[in-house]
Amino acid sequence: QVQLVESGGGLVQPGGSLRLSCSASGSIFSINDMSWYRQAPGKQRELVAAITGGGRTNHATSVKGRFTISRDNAKNTIYLQMNSLKPEDTAVYYCRMTLYGHYHWGKGTLVTVSS
Repeated sequence: QVQLVESGGGLVQPGGSLRLSCSASGSIFSINDMSWYRQAPGKQRELVAAITGGGRTNHATSVKGRFTISRDNAKNTIYLQMNSLKPEDTAVYYCRMTLYGHYHWGKGTLVTVSS
């Protein structure tokens, strides 16, 4: 059974940084495509960044140059380094794993960007 646990969220001032982590268990992590999504209040969930099992990355235009997705297969963990945070980055951030065509989600971690 796949389990994804996000951590690293919190309150940060505009311009600040946070690093989110997503630890995976119950699957062959190194071959799975992984991604970060976010959902702001009253808005639909949107893709933030994705990384393939081979390490190829893709970032949403809104975060390109500020956020970086990475993975450590030895630790079964992916990361989202978030720099130059803006109030509009405030959202619950979710980790997603694609496994044999099925999606598995974590419960999310809240990021609040406010002064």
